[in-house]
Amino acid sequence: MGALQLTLGGISVAVSVVAWSMFVLTIARMVRTIRLGQPDGTRNGPFVPRLTTLIKEFAAHTRMNKLRHVGPWHWLVMWGFLIGSAALFEAYGEVFVPSWGWPILDHWTLWHLLMEVLGVGTVVGGVALVIVRQANHPRRADRQSRFAGSNFWQAYFVEAVVIFEGIGILGVRAAKSAMGTHDLPLWAAFVSEPLGNLLPASPDLVSVFAFVKLMGAMVWVVVVAKYMTMGVAWHRFSAFFNIYFKREADGGVALGKLKPMMSDGKPLDFEEADPEKDVFGAGKVEDFSWKGWLDFTTCTECGRCQSQCPAWNTGKPLSPKLLITQLRDHAYAKAPYLLAGGKRDVTGEEVGLSGDNMYAGIDVLAIAESERPLVGTGDDGGVIDPDMLWSCTSCGACVEQCPVDIEHVDHIVDMRRYQVMIESNFPTELNAMFKNLENKGNPWGQNAKDRLAWTEGLDFEVPVFDGEFGDAEYLFWVGCAGAFEDRAKKTTRAVAELLHMADVKYTVLGPEETCTGDPARRAGNEFVFQMLAQQNVEVLNSVFEDVEPLKRKVVVTCAHCFNTLANEYPELGGQYEVVHHTQLLNRLVREKRLVPVAPVAEDVTYHDPCYLGRHNKVYDAPRELVGASGAALREMPRHGDRSMCCGAGGARMWMEERIGKRINVERVDEALGTAPSKIATGCPFCRVMLTDGVTSRQNDGVASEKVEVVDVAQLLLTAVKRKPAPAPAAVSTSLPAPDADPLENGAADEKADLPTDEVPTGTALPDQDK
Repeated sequence: MGALQLTLGGISVAVSVVAWSMFVLTIARMVRTIRLGQPDGTRNGPFVPRLTTLIKEFAAHTRMNKLRHVGPWHWLVMWGFLIGSAALFEAYGEVFVPSWGWPILDHWTLWHLLMEVLGVGTVVGGVALVIVRQANHPRRADRQSRFAGSNFWQAYFVEAVVIFEGIGILGVRAAKSAMGTHDLPLWAAFVSEPLGNLLPASPDLVSVFAFVKLMGAMVWVVVVAKYMTMGVAWHRFSAFFNIYFKREADGGVALGKLKPMMSDGKPLDFEEADPEKDVFGAGKVEDFSWKGWLDFTTCTECGRCQSQCPAWNTGKPLSPKLLITQLRDHAYAKAPYLLAGGKRDVTGEEVGLSGDNMYAGIDVLAIAESERPLVGTGDDGGVIDPDMLWSCTSCGACVEQCPVDIEHVDHIVDMRRYQVMIESNFPTELNAMFKNLENKGNPWGQNAKDRLAWTEGLDFEVPVFDGEFGDAEYLFWVGCAGAFEDRAKKTTRAVAELLHMADVKYTVLGPEETCTGDPARRAGNEFVFQMLAQQNVEVLNSVFEDVEPLKRKVVVTCAHCFNTLANEYPELGGQYEVVHHTQLLNRLVREKRLVPVAPVAEDVTYHDPCYLGRHNKVYDAPRELVGASGAALREMPRHGDRSMCCGAGGARMWMEERIGKRINVERVDEALGTAPSKIATGCPFCRVMLTDGVTSRQNDGVASEKVEVVDVAQLLLTAVKRKPAPAPAAVSTSLPAPDADPLENGAADEKADLPTDEVPTGTALPDQDK
């Protein structure tokens, strides 16, 4: 050990003590900050499923690989960071003793091969990620860059350190190879051995390389310790916890049901709730749960959510990424005030601190941050602009794509809840919808006695529940749109006809049915949702009173009703087997209880309703019905779990779209690009929005007057009822799953719907969606 080794080693230790001390103190401060959020005991277990999900997601990169041209490179960088840390700490020994290596491991040839691969993989992965970032730079026009709004210097800094450390691993190994420290076969040192032949055999060179490698890492540690909001760096640590504590213990994304309103870690009981004490949604950043604060901390600013967001892609102010980063920056800027005990009431008055100099010792910027409203315009100093908050369609594309399991939709709805229930500050159009739901039980304000108007003109009698469920197999939940909206009535009649033809025993509620409450809940009016939901659960439980629990079956045509009945009513005591009409009809076709006799020889594109597809993973059934009808399926570029929203969700159906391009027109433009004669869907909301979009484009002279929007059930009904032509031509019945013929493959009835990125069904996604 010479003078050089002692000098460099001493500097390394001194710098490292400072750097690692800063790092540990920052972690402690970060943990205290995250714990400022509300308690949430639902995240604690079960341990094994959560741990299994964590291992699967990070080791196999299951969510990261949704972008397949990025996933492998990130996988290399991740393992380079995790296992490559062994090479970093090994450098502490090498800077003092150039020939030093880990006990036992240093004598294993496979260990050296692993280090060699990690060094090369880290460099290659880091360079690839830089190229990806450059290829998707915000210089691209029309909001096509998913990195627009991201902190570029932070990302490039992290990527530069990644590449530097990979080179450092190879450099130290090459210098040790030049010394002849190890007698390794070429396959275990395929880079460092050739490089070592070009270097002098010098112990000092090993120490210098190890020192430089250590200093590069310490620069990273110091910078990261200084910036707690550098998500692109901190996610290397926090992502493991964010994945483990995700809302769904079984590994599912935070879609389907909404997170219930919580206060002090418990579901809010409206009969006992006190607005002075309880938390109603999120009116201040500290009203979010600690998991929300962990979400904010973990955001890597990769922009996958942004690239998929229908609002962002049509010129709205909402970017899920920017919403999370704005909440993060506000939370950490306000944290010193909160950690000091600061608290403000609903009027903005200080109630947590007292005394003549109550703000003594608190950063003045934190005090200023505490005075900002969570939701407000720029003139008000708001953190989240109201237009940003209310642009969300709750489609869930952001949640589906996020590689670190951030729960954007839950956070957005929590902010809406506070704005609606405490501030009474929401788009004026929702006033009428809320009043209609409270007074009439449906968002259109129609009379309950008209809920059976859709049955007029049918040549058979629709059975209506009269107090006895009898031998019925299904309760047909018609829904508000299916009962009152003229276009949706056609779907309801088609389904009723098909069930009648298949001799399926069912009954409808008629005037006893009321809105499930979905639009109220997604708009933030949890009180109205609870009122409607409890009323419906009481009615449904009375209907199924004499029916065994496992035989309480409900069939619905509306994707939103499907989601609410299946996922949210169980929390209120409503346990039913809920099926979508496309699922039931598909089974009836497979069982040959419905037999198409004349193909619909047309080109059809299918639009995935968000609350049927992304929220509930039903992708195959409607597509197989399109094939069963004889139509040729033409997939849109964005389909399956990347399908673009029609613009109706999140109560946007009842709000005017005043900013940017209309979402439904954007989706229709994509549909028209497949040159269809029909656009099929499986949700009345989607049908209304897409029909309006088609009409708009027809008025513009862009779309053919022959293009129409239909429900999948209507396609099937046409194929079942229409007389066959004398000599029908062969028509393609392309299905999403190869060799899956819905008319012949009865065994496929038990098959679960698979995401279409696993079973390719159409054209590749456009570059901006990758």
